[in-house]
Amino acid sequence: MPEQRGSAITLEAEVLEGLLPLAEAEAAELGFIGFKPVTDTSAQFRVASLDAPTYRQLSRARLVVAFHQLLRFRVPRPRALLGDEHFRRLTGAARQLQQLGGHRSFRISAAGADSAVFQRLTAEFSRSTGLRHDPDEGELLLRFRRSRDGWEVLLRLTPRPLSARAWRVCNLEGGLNATIAAAMNRLLLEGRDSAEGVYLNAMCGSGTLLAEWCALTGRPATGFDLSASALDCARDNLAELHDRVELFQADAAAVPRPDASFTFISSDPPWGDDIGNHEDNARLYPAFLAEAERLLVPGGRLVLLSHEIKLLRRLLPQTRGLSVRRELRVWHGGHRPGIWLLQKQ
Repeated sequence: MPEQRGSAITLEAEVLEGLLPLAEAEAAELGFIGFKPVTDTSAQFRVASLDAPTYRQLSRARLVVAFHQLLRFRVPRPRALLGDEHFRRLTGAARQLQQLGGHRSFRISAAGADSAVFQRLTAEFSRSTGLRHDPDEGELLLRFRRSRDGWEVLLRLTPRPLSARAWRVCNLEGGLNATIAAAMNRLLLEGRDSAEGVYLNAMCGSGTLLAEWCALTGRPATGFDLSASALDCARDNLAELHDRVELFQADAAAVPRPDASFTFISSDPPWGDDIGNHEDNARLYPAFLAEAERLLVPGGRLVLLSHEIKLLRRLLPQTRGLSVRRELRVWHGGHRPGIWLLQKQ
């Protein structure tokens, strides 16, 4: 994909492994087409310009970890980027992002970032842009990498990754990645005309799936957890949604709601790694699946994330009334859990 300077701008989307097709579909809905996969976790596409409306539209994406502007330089080594033409091009792109995103600091990611060349480039870049160098938390991230015919620089568009949600003020151990939660909720609506129906997040933890459902659909939601401290954390994260989200304490195997109460159920139950253990899961999972089937309306859907791959692949064929519509593997915190989309017969 050769870069066309002076016309289109090349962007690269960073995506969690397993979510690239879903991210591409979301980008198309936002008006960005022409995704060309580069790796299992990235794709490139072009935009006519990187103006304020385009920046705002890109920032709405919830299935992309981060967008980067891609600059290609046909130079043999990074030292050449200090040359006048290349350096003006690099700092010009950075200043434009400063205006769009309000970046105040920067950091560099590169092999040999502590070398004399990169130290000089860091000093000159700071002097030219006025950005403070913060090697740990810099808001404008610049990634340098080799290409077939030179070097490439990726400038992250936003001061924080898009996956770092503003609503999150409370974290729990083993908490769900918000990007994966957004993908799970989108799967619930796959092939449906609308989000009409009643939504339940079982074993809600810190409320990630609930927050992402409200962001995706604007509709109310209900969640429960057995842990009172988890519910307190969820209330903190969902404070601005308190009028749309109902939370209650309950056991996942005995939910105090009538049969056929919900159209959609989502859950990220214990995996037996950070939370719980495999022996308890062998008892919890079949009981929860039976309860989810009871709670769903006919045709209702359950989306489930777990690293208990073998357990679920053994249980799901035996679960009467729930059929598997889709299964995919994703990357999450050093694991490759599965996402299952199930539908009540």
